[in-house]
Amino acid sequence: MSTRTLTLKVSDQLRKQIAAASRRKNISSSELVRRAVQRYVVDPDEEQPGFVSAGELAGDLVGSLKGGPKDLASNPKHLEDYGQ
Repeated sequence: MSTRTLTLKVSDQLRKQIAAASRRKNISSSELVRRAVQRYVVDPDEEQPGFVSAGELAGDLVGSLKGGPKDLASNPKHLEDYGQ
């Protein structure tokens, strides 16, 4: 398969996001964009992973600790110095 160069313009913010994502995945920015275009254009009907909440990711951990306060998130006493 031969490849050709395609030039596109993106905002500074998107360029930074692409660079960060490519570093996280340890691939080049070009490869990241190729994969994204492939998914969007060539395989649009292939099921794509949707939004996954933190609760879904940590679902098996919820309730796994014993002995902590049961009202940690709702009792103002526990939130007095939160964020400091």
